[in-house]
Amino acid sequence: MEFSIWEVLFLLCFAVSWPISIAKALRTKVVAGKSPLFMSLIILGYIFGIIHKLTHNYDIVMWLYVLNGTMVFIDLMLYFYYSRHPKMQKNVSV
Repeated sequence: MEFSIWEVLFLLCFAVSWPISIAKALRTKVVAGKSPLFMSLIILGYIFGIIHKLTHNYDIVMWLYVLNGTMVFIDLMLYFYYSRHPKMQKNVSV
């Protein structure tokens, strides 16, 4: 099965970044500075990537889109969870 190494490297870079963001939110319970619109657009982009893989170029790389999309979704859910619990928000001075 053929796939693009550049696409794999691109997705792997993001696959390393999202767990860092998730771990920080879990550790600090602070989501200040995160944008739900931004994360929603990223999820939408991953959905479009999955659709493209399913309809035009199915290969194993599709699962990296699924993995990344799932991690961004988890980060988005953490945003909503912690942003609705003011007791969990720490004072962040700008």
